[in-house]
Amino acid sequence: MPSVRPGGEQAQGPFPSEPGTLLEHVSVAVFGIDEDGRVCHWGPGARDLFGHEAEQVLTRPAGLLLAEGPDEAARLTGRARTQGYWRGRLTARHRDGTDFACGFRVFPVNGADGRSEVLGLASRSEELDRVKTNLAFLDALFTTCPIGLVMLDEDLRYVHLNQALADMDGLPIAEHLGRGIDEIMLVSDATEFRRMLHGVAEDGVPVIGALTGLRPLGRPDHDQVRSVSFFPLSRAVGTPPGLGGLIVDVTDRERAILEAAAGRRRLALLDRASTRIGTTLDVGRTAGELVEVAMPEFCDGAVVEVVEWMDESELFDPARPLLTRRIASGTILPPPADELVGGVERVRYPPGSAIHDMLRTGRPVSSVVDEAFLARTVVIEERARLIAESGVACILVAPLIARGTVQGIALFGRSGRRPAFTEDDLALAGELASRAAICLDNARLYSRVQDISLTLQRALLPSAQANSPYAEVAHRYIPGGRITEVGGDWYDVIELPDHRVALVVGDVMGHGVPAAAAMGRLRITTKALARHNAEPAAMLGELDALAQEAGIELATCLYLVYDATNGRARIASAGHPPLLVRHPDGTVRTVGEVLGVPLGVGGFPFRTTEIELPEHAVLALYTDGLIEARGRDIEAGLDALRAELGRPTGPTDPLDAVADRVLAGLLPDPPTDDTVLVLARVHRTPGRVPQPPPVTRARAARPPGPGWRGGTYRTRRPR
Repeated sequence: MPSVRPGGEQAQGPFPSEPGTLLEHVSVAVFGIDEDGRVCHWGPGARDLFGHEAEQVLTRPAGLLLAEGPDEAARLTGRARTQGYWRGRLTARHRDGTDFACGFRVFPVNGADGRSEVLGLASRSEELDRVKTNLAFLDALFTTCPIGLVMLDEDLRYVHLNQALADMDGLPIAEHLGRGIDEIMLVSDATEFRRMLHGVAEDGVPVIGALTGLRPLGRPDHDQVRSVSFFPLSRAVGTPPGLGGLIVDVTDRERAILEAAAGRRRLALLDRASTRIGTTLDVGRTAGELVEVAMPEFCDGAVVEVVEWMDESELFDPARPLLTRRIASGTILPPPADELVGGVERVRYPPGSAIHDMLRTGRPVSSVVDEAFLARTVVIEERARLIAESGVACILVAPLIARGTVQGIALFGRSGRRPAFTEDDLALAGELASRAAICLDNARLYSRVQDISLTLQRALLPSAQANSPYAEVAHRYIPGGRITEVGGDWYDVIELPDHRVALVVGDVMGHGVPAAAAMGRLRITTKALARHNAEPAAMLGELDALAQEAGIELATCLYLVYDATNGRARIASAGHPPLLVRHPDGTVRTVGEVLGVPLGVGGFPFRTTEIELPEHAVLALYTDGLIEARGRDIEAGLDALRAELGRPTGPTDPLDAVADRVLAGLLPDPPTDDTVLVLARVHRTPGRVPQPPPVTRARAARPPGPGWRGGTYRTRRPR
């Protein structure tokens, strides 16, 4: 606000009067005295300090402003003109007649009309003393206070700080200025810390004594706990918005907090490991899950290797090299670290290596990556060079032990930017490796069982395409979606004497080795009985007896014998889905009159049904996995199968293409159950004349023998 001249003229140029205050706490009066000792300029600060309005004081003698009157005013202006600048304290007089101590600063200036004038600045002495005391205190505080002091701008960048805080951070003051807090210290919960500071700046509510765990950039090996207090800056004239802060290093006092925080991190890591390692029974995936869990919180890179023992009973010989196979790896470090962890499949560790040190004790060990470590652990010079260039500064090796045997090793690496592994880290790595070893061992054992099961099933199912001169056959076996299980679905094509061929499809309920073993017993028995010309119903009766003796609780079977001399087929079923017959004209018939209970139930006879098949008819035998699916009724599945079989095909079209088309149209992806499909296109012997079909009749499951009572068998209690 400009000062006022005589006549109410606004004074521009050299006599502006500040509208505010000195540091917004000290009132400053601005006034001017002309060559005649009269007041010629009067600012609003002067009005507040002396109590006079401009029209009451302009052109009047300046002596009315001082307790000693005109003489003191003359001495004041004289000092200004002779010395060029003078400051001191005088007794001033208020308009109401009261006197008060006042500090003056006066100096001569040239007025707008060219006349010499004296410009005066005045403030109450008590206010000046308070400001001077505060400034002295602040100066001493920033210079000598052992507490860290900081000023941050609204973007949380360093504007001002004292030496105590610079010492805490391990960096000079100059390296702080202009940088954000995230660049100077790694806070354990950086997101929450920034949210707290922004809250202080935006809401104006101070934070007092908040405890924060961090690691300063200048001291990366030194975890600290600091008590921080932040408050919004006053935003005085010319002061940018931001925060002021007081920071105290309370690490020694609060070391328990650091230990508790580290313990929580370890527990959190172990908790993640328990839920994320072993989600499948795949060895490679399980090892990969261990690598993923360990990075980046625990290490910068990790690999998992399995030991290639000759057998599990082999004893470790420290004088011999150790051979391993790498099955998982990962790193967050830049190249060439990725080539280091992933560029090899088999590793050979010489005697005396760090891995041998670990195997001697069965406990995790850590080593600094230096020339001595490389010389005794790394055989290939190129690999040693990669380790040296990758930035890995220390390596921790932990054994993967299960059932008292070292199954493999886990290696964790850290770069030079992180602290070396501690005893707590060794214990944590041991816990991680122990949990992973159990999951890996389970996966390996299950894979071994799976291999045995698949080998057994492959041995029990037909190994070659089965065809006869009278039945052109295409068969498919599709395993279900279970990762490690095999099933009890089976099929066979058996050549019989007298121009006959037998087709059989069965399904033992359940999965795994027991189902495959039961399937094998039924298939072998069926093949043996078929070659002794057993009738279909009698065949199922014998299989039922076998199932009960072997403890096979539930199995279904469809058995068919085709006679190429007359084109007739004799069929019996033990609770199996019905046979479908596609005629050359495209119609599809369901042979549903063949009923029966599943094998293993006992006490119920089986029946044989006889039908005539036209030349080039296609038979479809299958298991329930083809027509049953979640959310689909079995009748809908049968309708879909009939529709697929009824699609136009020629008498010479390959059945393999038809089989593939049927499976693609009906099975979900991936399949949810084991499925067998057998398609057979039948032919008659040359020169044979078709005979009229006989009347379909029921046949007993077994010939009369022990247990027969007047046309029926005694029922046998199901096992």
